[in-house]
Amino acid sequence: MEIINLDPHHPEVSQLLRDIDALMNTLYPPSSNQLIPADELAAPDVYFVGARTEQTLMGCGALVPKTDGAGELACYAELKRVYVQPPYRGLGVSKQIMQSLIEHARRCGFKVLRLETGIRQTEAIGLYTSLGFIQCEAFGSYEPDPLSVYMELHLS
Repeated sequence: MEIINLDPHHPEVSQLLRDIDALMNTLYPPSSNQLIPADELAAPDVYFVGARTEQTLMGCGALVPKTDGAGELACYAELKRVYVQPPYRGLGVSKQIMQSLIEHARRCGFKVLRLETGIRQTEAIGLYTSLGFIQCEAFGSYEPDPLSVYMELHLS
């Protein structure tokens, strides 16, 4: 397995994004889904990677730099679209994707990583906790939502 940069408009990646959307839409109402579209994942400052074997794209994740209200780069980045296809769960794929995202954030000088996930994604919450993320208040443009869990990791 290797971690590679992804083009969100590539057909294989587009299908993976549709799979994520379908899953999230079965778990949560539209008002609780914060799905970033492919065009935003294609922005030059977004680090969008996947884990793949020679034959299969197993999962993906993105690191999205955030700006403050004045357009200045904020001190944090947000993790989006962290997902592993069902046949590859439990094999450490998501951990490798996350480690790649965290290391990239460190290299870029971000002080904090933040994410929003859903209360029904207990395995994801467990992964994030094992990597040192702690729960926090809603951040950025998020409003408090009883179906959401907000987490952050302070980078040293």
